[in-house]
Parts: sequence; structure tokens; C-alpha cells
Amino acid sequence: MGNRLKIGLILSILIAAALLTAFWATVILHQVPLIRRAPPSGFVAGDFEIFYVAFTIISTINIALLVIVLLTYVNIYSKTRSPFTVGLIIFALAFLLKDISSHPFVAGLFRFRAYGLGPFAFLPGLFEFAALSVLLYLSLRY
Repeated sequence: MGNRLKIGLILSILIAAALLTAFWATVILHQVPLIRRAPPSGFVAGDFEIFYVAFTIISTINIALLVIVLLTYVNIYSKTRSPFTVGLIIFALAFLLKDISSHPFVAGLFRFRAYGLGPFAFLPGLFEFAALSVLLYLSLRY
């Protein structure tokens, strides 16, 4: 399969997924009226604070891992000058910006707080931690 065909196929799949998601979101949004409510001021039943503490810890560890991965890739780039490594640097930098912007301390600075998420508050960060750990291990190994 040629490169042009691969790129065309990937772009077609991404566009189809985006259109399908946009259609699905539009249908859902028209069925359920959006009511914007203020977060509760006190205790939320079933919402354990331990989940948000875990989210904060995991998010901080992910930021540290991303800084190490980013510095590793910069070091590899200085030795190899590989364009692929530039892509990895951009990828790590994008993840780093995402993790910084979604960190609970940053949200708290702007007076936002998470509530009602339960274990879903920290599970994505936990999966990201596992992936970053493998990425760092492989980056340092070779």
C-alpha cells in the first residue's frame, strides 16, 4: 500500500469518525435538555474525596514522567537529528500541556472543582500513567 493511499485512508477514517460523533452528539443534545447547575457546596453522597486525591497524585506523577520523557527525546534528538524524534517531542509536549491544563490545582486556581465523577476522576490518568511508564522504559532502554 502506497503512502498516499495510507494517508488518504487514515484521513477518511478520521473524517468519518468525526462526522459520526458530531451527528451522535447533536442527536443526544437535542434529546436531553441541558440544565446548567451549580456544583453542590457540601458533601456529595457517593463521591469519595480519595478519588480526587488519587487524581491529583497521578496527574502530578504523569507531569513528572512527561518532563522526563520530553528531556529524553530532546537528548535523543541532539544525538540523532531524526525527524521522527521531533514528532515524539511534539507529542510529549502536547501531552504535557494537556496534563498541566487538566491538573486539579490549575482547575482550583480558576475556582473550578470536580464532583460526581467517582472513580472516573482518576482512571484516565491511571491508564496514561501505565502508558507513559512503558514509553519511558522503552525510551531509556534504547
